[in-house]
Amino acid sequence: MTDNTHIPLHTDIAICGAGPVGVTLAALLIKRGVAPDRIALIDGKTIDQARLDPRAIALSYGSRQILEDVRAWPLAATAIHQIHVSRRGHFGRTLIERADYQIPALGYVCRYGDLITTLTALPELHGITLLRPVQVSASNEQSDGVTITLSDGRVLRSKIMVQAEGGLFGAQTNKELQRDYDQIAIVAHVQTSAPVPHRAFERFTDQGPLALLPQDDGYALVWCVRPDNAAKLLTLPDELFLKALENAFGGRVGHFIRMSSRNSFPLGLNAHPASSVHTVAIGNAAQTLHPVAGQGLNLGLRDAAVLAKLLAQEVSPLTLEKFSNSRKTDRSMTIHMTDLMARVFASAPQGALSQTLLGLSLGLVDAIKPAKNMLAEQMMFGRR
Repeated sequence: MTDNTHIPLHTDIAICGAGPVGVTLAALLIKRGVAPDRIALIDGKTIDQARLDPRAIALSYGSRQILEDVRAWPLAATAIHQIHVSRRGHFGRTLIERADYQIPALGYVCRYGDLITTLTALPELHGITLLRPVQVSASNEQSDGVTITLSDGRVLRSKIMVQAEGGLFGAQTNKELQRDYDQIAIVAHVQTSAPVPHRAFERFTDQGPLALLPQDDGYALVWCVRPDNAAKLLTLPDELFLKALENAFGGRVGHFIRMSSRNSFPLGLNAHPASSVHTVAIGNAAQTLHPVAGQGLNLGLRDAAVLAKLLAQEVSPLTLEKFSNSRKTDRSMTIHMTDLMARVFASAPQGALSQTLLGLSLGLVDAIKPAKNMLAEQMMFGRR
């Protein structure tokens, strides 16, 4: 994949966003027969900025299958063999194990930068028009396509525009699907005295979900708390922060002993997957989810897989309509699952009867095999 200083006057498919979802879409299109010179990738970051991004991301087993399809696997990642879901301070838990589904792993934890490095190195991507670092400043639809104006003044004409980068390209929002969770996610890498190899934890507290994802010699931490508590936690010395984390999580992995630097970001639901005649949104451009259950990127990769299959058959407005209709069920189920988990488990104070009942419900899910299988299969594969 090379940067091009000359923009073709016309292309078939312009992909706005060269993150994992956008690049995977491009690779899948080529695999399915679309010529590389008919695809343009636009991104606001340099390739070095993307490759050095240290964020931890969770990939489902279904996402591994999609990446295998474009030869972007194996990847430097830590396998998840078990997922332990529980409510802090209440009886009841669900344990999902790979052995029950006869697969090598339920999912994987990798770094964003490692995934981008692997994807952008795919030889199939040579010949694609790559425009970076530049942003889309305006887009205007005509009867036969879209005119895209870039921040450096260049103009691109395309039959179809795919918005694959959330928050950068002005996608319309559907206020009915917006929600502020009044939570802040604190993320870091932590080490413990007694880690459980290849086991991920999703621990619900009265502040919000607390996830430990196995990564390298420790865990990727995603701790969701209310803003006032986040402000206090972010200013604590490492030793006191680790004590607070241990108090919130419990002793299932021993003591928390070391950590990396901390980062934070506000949480909300912003789902706006509507498409127009020549434009469609996928990934975070279509839906930004709460990180509970780690479904955001996986839902986006499923978007890319379905859209690539359809666009390889025909690049037309009818294809975008088919795509939107085909993705309704998976998107709706994933959005409502993560929204429910984010809200209900943190909607009442610790000790409330509702929280006791929710803790018991986790035990029931574990005991009722069809319910457990439905949860596991949605997390691993969604509805492609």
